[in-house]
Formats: sequence, C-alpha cells, structure tokens
Amino acid sequence: MNKKQKTMLARILAAAALLVALHFLPLTGAVRFVAYLIPYLVVGYDILLKAGKGIRNRQVFDECFLMAVATVGAIALALYEGSGDYTEAIAVMLFYQVGEWFQSYAVGKSRRNISDLMDIRPDYANVEREGQLVQVDPDEVTIGTVLVVQPGEKVPIDGVVVEGTSTLDTAALTGESLPRDIQPGEEIISGCINLTGLLKVRTTKEFGESTVSKILDLVENASSRKSRSEAFITRFARVYTPAVCIAALALALLPPLVRMGALGLAPLWGDWIYRALTFLVISCPCALVISIPLSFFAGIGGASKAGVLVKGSNYLEILSQTDYVVFDKTGTLTQGVFEVAGIHHAAMDQDRLLEYAALAESASSHPISKSLQKAYGKPLDRSRVGEIQEIAGHGVLAQVDGHTVAAGNDKLMDRIGVPAEPCRQVGTVIHVAVDGQYAGHILIADVVKPTAKAAIQALKAAGVEKTVMLTGDRDQVAQQVAEALGVDQVYSQLLPADKVEKVEELLAEKPPKKKLAFVGDGINDAPVLSRADIGIAMGAMGSDAAIEAADVVLMDDDPMQIPKAIKISRKCLGIVYQNIVFAIGVKGVCLVLGALGIANMWLAIFADVGVMILAVLNAIRALFVKNL
Repeated sequence: MNKKQKTMLARILAAAALLVALHFLPLTGAVRFVAYLIPYLVVGYDILLKAGKGIRNRQVFDECFLMAVATVGAIALALYEGSGDYTEAIAVMLFYQVGEWFQSYAVGKSRRNISDLMDIRPDYANVEREGQLVQVDPDEVTIGTVLVVQPGEKVPIDGVVVEGTSTLDTAALTGESLPRDIQPGEEIISGCINLTGLLKVRTTKEFGESTVSKILDLVENASSRKSRSEAFITRFARVYTPAVCIAALALALLPPLVRMGALGLAPLWGDWIYRALTFLVISCPCALVISIPLSFFAGIGGASKAGVLVKGSNYLEILSQTDYVVFDKTGTLTQGVFEVAGIHHAAMDQDRLLEYAALAESASSHPISKSLQKAYGKPLDRSRVGEIQEIAGHGVLAQVDGHTVAAGNDKLMDRIGVPAEPCRQVGTVIHVAVDGQYAGHILIADVVKPTAKAAIQALKAAGVEKTVMLTGDRDQVAQQVAEALGVDQVYSQLLPADKVEKVEELLAEKPPKKKLAFVGDGINDAPVLSRADIGIAMGAMGSDAAIEAADVVLMDDDPMQIPKAIKISRKCLGIVYQNIVFAIGVKGVCLVLGALGIANMWLAIFADVGVMILAVLNAIRALFVKNL
C-alpha cells in the first residue's frame, strides 16, 4: 500500500471504532450530534470538499455530490425529526470510503503489474574509457558505441554482441521465463537482463529508438485510447447523474404535494425525503464509472505481463471481436530463414555431397549459400577451392579438390548437359554434379515455426471463423505450407501492394460487425497492418515500421501469442459486460424498491458500495492471464 492508501485505511478504521464506541454511550441532544459529527468528518471530509469544489467549478453531478447530499440530508432529517439516529448517514459515508479504498488498492495492484514491466527501463549504460568503466545516461549513448553489460545488469540499448557469451532473462519483455542464449554476432534487445557472462555490445540504435523505449511508450500511452464501452459509460454517467438527481428531487416533493393538495392527507415530508436520499445513495454510478476503466486497465496490464502490448483499450475491444485472422507467411508462420531440409538421390556420401556444395558456394553471400555453409557446420578451407564461375540465375561452377563441381538449379544442369532428378518436395532445389555426373540434390526450405500449426488450431478453438495466409512465394510452396498448418485460404505470389489490395477485398467480403486482424513482422507489412481492423506485429525482432503501424505488439515471435492475445481481450471484455449488466441490473431493482419505500439506507449501501466492491473484484480478474 502507498501512503495515501494507508492514510485512508487509518481514517476508515478510526471512524468505525468511534461509531462502535458511540453506540454504547448514552449521549443525547447537541452533545450526541457533535459526537457523531466527529466520525462523519473523519471519514468524509474529503468527499464534502470535493463536492464543494465541484459545485464551485460548475461540475456538480458526480458521485461526491450524490454522497454529500445523501449523507448531509440524512443527518438534517435526523435533526428535524429529533430522532438522534445519525448512524445511517455515517455508515453510508464509511462504506463508500471502504469502496473507494478498495478501488484504489485494485488500481494500485494493476499499476504495480505494469510497473514490473516499467522496471525494464535501464538506469545507466557502461562505457569503457581509458580502461575504466564509466556509467552514463543511456540517452547520451550514440550509435556504434561499444557498451559493457555485466552479469545482473539490464541491456540498456539495442545492439549486436561483439564479445562474450551469456544467457538472457527476457521474461519482462516476452513473458517467457526460459533464459535465452546469446553469442557474438547475434542481435540483442534492450530490456533483457544479462544473467551469466560479461558482454560487449555495439549499439545499433539510439536509446529513444530502442525496444525498451518503444515498449514503455506503448504502455504509458495505452490508457489514453478509450474503448467504445468506456466512452459509453462516460456519456451514460453524464446524462444519468443529473437525471437521478432530478428524479430524487421529484420523489421528495411531488408525492407530499399530491397528498396535501389532491388527497387531503398528511404530506409525510420526512418519509419521502428519506426515500429520496436513499434513492440518491442507490443511484451513485461508482460501480460502472470505476470498474469499467479498471477492467480495461487490468486487461492491458495482464496482457503486458504476458508479452502482449496493446496500444489502447479500444484495440483490446476490437481484438476481442476478431473473426478473421490474416497472416503474412515469412517471419510470422515461418522462421524467415533458409535451412537444408533434405538431401535426395545422393550418388555419394551425403556429408561429402553437402561439403562439395558448401565449398563451391563458399564465395557467395546469397542466403542459399549461407544455408549450405551453415548445414555443413565446419570451417571451410578455401584453399581447396580453385576457379569459381558464378552464372547469374543458374548457380556456380567451381574446382574443389581438383574436381569440377556444379551446384545450381535445373537450368545449370541443362547447360552442362547433366540430367537432373526432380524433387517431389516443395522448396528451393540445389542440384549438384561432380565431374559431369549427377551427384544428387539438396532441398532448402523456409522452416515453419514449431508452434505455427498449434496456433492455427488454437485460433479455431477460440472461435475464429477464417484464417488466411498471404505470401510472395510461389503457389506450390504457399499451398504446401497452408495445407501443413491447416490455414483455410492462401494467396501467393503477392507484391506488398497486392497484400493491401487482398486485405481490402477480405474487408469488403466480411460482415460489418466481424473484425479482421492482420499479423505481420516485416517492413513491407506496415501498410497492411495499418489497413486491417486490428494490426498485430510480431514485435521484438520485427521491423520498427511494423511495430509503429500495429495496434498490438507481440514481444515474442511465437505464433501461439496470437490466440493468447485474443483470449486475453475476450476475457477482459467478458468482465466488462458482466460488470455493466450486474451494476445496472442491481441498481435498477434497488431504485424501484427505494422509490416504493421498501429499501432503506442499508440496502442503499449495498446497492452502491457492495456492487462497486463486487464489480472491482471482478475487474481484477482481468490481471490474471497466465493460464489462458
């Protein structure tokens, strides 16, 4: 608890203790009034001040005004009737403050959840100067500076590891507790915690553009984007509060006047004013005004803790309505890296075939050449390679250990007159011939992410009607990936502009109430992310443009985060609707009972504070998303 919460709790306990003590003291008259006024002011002075300030600023109709009028009116009524029963008025203020304290505690809990995420902000960066480590402000570090990150320290700025190996704790970014290994040459993102070895990192961005800064900016600004539900509650309270005040005034005046004038009966002013005051307490819209924003706040906080950054509660609401999910293939459903997927029809030892191909391609920086060298996995002795002839669009011819090695596509085999064996699997095929004899072929393919198929299944289990994949790959490759993953529809051989056009078509085809989400990670996905109803970026290693254009950022590149994000949003919206129905339903019933004289102040307290506490308790459930 913070200092303010502790002070409020102390006031509540002091007022409650005084109220109990006064119950056993035989006080009467003015002494009783003054004595009971003490606990009332102890617990409620701030509400009276806020109500007075609201009246002075011409912003009269809020919950403080309702509480002040109801409780002061109840005390005035007790004085008028001479009953000396001030307990109800004090109890109303006391329990209202209990509800306020409870709400403050719940918001604090939500904020602490987000503060844990905020803890990724680095306090300093280590720069080596004249053999000494100097701590500097991360904002002062320029691109290309080599930083030293010691075990236990946060990585302050995005960069590339130039020296050292270690393991990283990425839990604050991705929600994933499993440490990640890092070694020289690999990219490292700010906000991770270095667990074991000392690392030297060359920065590739300034602090303001690094991952940690973008995350903090997203979370800090999320509450500024209101959902339709929050906007409805704001408009509702603006109309509702004056309406119930007028209704309470009518309830206090009209029935007594009718009894006197039309019926010739005693007006019973005290009875009808008491009903009107009870009506005011019941009508206080705290449960809605507090619990609905709190539900969204807790939902965004819980999602952040799970590595799902939602830029505003409006996007959380749209995400919950998602029925169509459109994926970019490369980097989203697949890893976006080429790997050797198989060696077929080998006329020699497979390792030797791979060795010849890797040596022949050793002078090339093409991704396919790199994948061959990676699959070989051993240092390449370039002295074994003689003359290399690279034929554009075909492949390479090279002398390896005195043998003529040809590595390339069908066109290269046709060119040197060697019949090639066709490959039945989909991917990039590298045919290899040695001294004019066919030696086999190597299949290279973009590897599907291990959880991609499970993610598609989870989306369907969550009620997503249609999954679509967009890709620039050949149709045969696209169809095979879509079939393997269980994607409903696939569009291939698309340029970036074609993807936007295809999303436009899908948006036009779907029913208006159903929402379409697009998931991508590359810079060419930014226009599509902006055009979809909801754009989801595979965040941490995705491009800055994609993260900027997206409405939801997944800090982990795991496709399983997509159904998780949808489940989190649906849980949050479910809680919001539960609170709206519950609060309006209970208050509606109690207002009727209050107007009929059946409900007293004690039921009014439940209808106000009790409903608010139950709604706040329900809202807190949005924080817990671990098992979704």
